[in-house]
Amino acid sequence: MKKIYKFLLNSLPRPILIRFSYLFKLIAPYLYKGNNVECPCCGKSFRKFLSYGYGNSHRENVLCPYDLTLERHRLMWLYLKNHSNFFSKNINLLHIAPEQCFFSLFKKQKNLNYLTGDLISPIAEMHFDLHSIPLEDNRFDVIFCNHVLEHVDDAMKCMRELYRVMKPGGWGIMQVPQDTSRKVTYEDSSIVSAKDREKHFWQKDHVRLFGMDYPEWLKNAGFNVDIFDFNLHYDDKIIEKYRLSNSEILYIVSK
Repeated sequence: MKKIYKFLLNSLPRPILIRFSYLFKLIAPYLYKGNNVECPCCGKSFRKFLSYGYGNSHRENVLCPYDLTLERHRLMWLYLKNHSNFFSKNINLLHIAPEQCFFSLFKKQKNLNYLTGDLISPIAEMHFDLHSIPLEDNRFDVIFCNHVLEHVDDAMKCMRELYRVMKPGGWGIMQVPQDTSRKVTYEDSSIVSAKDREKHFWQKDHVRLFGMDYPEWLKNAGFNVDIFDFNLHYDDKIIEKYRLSNSEILYIVSK
């Protein structure tokens, strides 16, 4: 069963995987019973997490078998829970490409006016192209758009659209895969095959690889940018327990 799940995880399109995962989560706690790692999102402990990714992005012991959180999801959850007013203040929230691990949790929060959008996601309420968001200016207090901007044709245009629909005083989280060894974001429109994109941009459906200049992209779109360094807030024991990635940088944008 474990081998079958790992194969499906790395081969199925994300929309199909989302549907399949609802079945697997019923038996996952029994297959991975233990207390070596813990997911702060679902609150469950396991012997280990699943591996995830392929090629350059393959990692061991990172995917929660119950709610499918990865390192970035668990880091974001810790920030929202311990370092923001996300659970206490009334918030108009726009969630682009909603992560399954957050979707049901956010839907239950009575303080959220929660709207989800994506081009094709089966759990999104609205379907639209991020290059032209069909929503009014200055609408949302908080916007989440994670691991999307590496897929779009014009990342700057999409960032400016997100800035447009954010309220003054609003904030957001827009994580991307980031090569911390690269100073400048790498783009090349001549790279079109899935094989070449995986080689150059880490994944077959990526069209760029963001470097350490990613905050400058966000600033050029209009946002203020703050860096949340989780190493200043959590010790090594907790970081290992939650299986956070030391290479993950959490940028908090605001308007």
